[in-house]
Amino acid sequence: MPDPEVADELALPDLGAMRAAQARIAPHVHRTPVFSCHALDAEVGAELFFKAENLQRTGAFKARGASNAVFSLSEGDARQGVVTHSSGNHGAAVAYAAARRGIPAFVVMPETAPRVKQENVRRRGATIRFCAPTIEARDAACAAVQRETGAMLVHPFDDVRVIAGQGTVALELLEQSPGLDAIIAPVGGGGLLSGTSIAVKSSAAVIRVFGAEPANADDAARSFRSGRVEALPAATTIADGLRTTLSRRTLAAIRANVDAIGTASEAGIVRAMRMIWERMKIIVEPSAAVPFASLLEATLDVRGMRVGIIVSGGNVDLDRLPWQT
Repeated sequence: MPDPEVADELALPDLGAMRAAQARIAPHVHRTPVFSCHALDAEVGAELFFKAENLQRTGAFKARGASNAVFSLSEGDARQGVVTHSSGNHGAAVAYAAARRGIPAFVVMPETAPRVKQENVRRRGATIRFCAPTIEARDAACAAVQRETGAMLVHPFDDVRVIAGQGTVALELLEQSPGLDAIIAPVGGGGLLSGTSIAVKSSAAVIRVFGAEPANADDAARSFRSGRVEALPAATTIADGLRTTLSRRTLAAIRANVDAIGTASEAGIVRAMRMIWERMKIIVEPSAAVPFASLLEATLDVRGMRVGIIVSGGNVDLDRLPWQT
């Protein structure tokens, strides 16, 4: 007989769960706009459609998955609150959703988290607990909070409810920009890319789905090739939201539904971020610039295609912009 624990680790939402998530979170999230820019199209030889999740509540797509998870909880499970670990965007999203539901939120954050992301969490009423900037330290701190408070864990990406919520980004994009040939999402833990890939392949299998990540944190690309969860390299990246590894669940979704994963250099990420700021006049964070950077550096080839790009967030420390000296 199949091991039920293994089956649970690999469980994934289907299109029906994503449609249900879309209805559940509608009162709590924005239907974000899609922008285009001919100047950026010309840089990569494709027609690009930027899904602006940087304009989402809390400044990132994470509000979708967090809201779906928090509002899926029963009254009994929600009573003691929720806990998560996050470099910032998911923590702010969980704090936001918990405040909307009227329950406590506890967020474990690495000591190195950008100040703007710390403030995003704090001003939404969550209690922050800092830890060392390692996955092991995050997990240990979350477990300690659960023991102390009884709070329910809302994992940043290894959660069926979170993945279903993230998939609603792609559902909207498909409605707003018909006729796409491909959709690209950044990948860290893989919640967004998993949800995107399931939503797209279940709705229009002919559309290609790509992931994009920093070359300095290329564990997803290596995991995609090897079929097992590969460790995150020791090197750092400016794209702090993508400094995490896949789970078995997200890797299973990605290997089943994603066509390729591109990478981008640190210089390329900064260049892409600045080009989006200057030419589109919208604020995006480094993680959100990674998909466009992968096109500029041609690690993904989309020439001649109509391409949707999920702009994942816009929470930037304005006192520490990467092009400032």
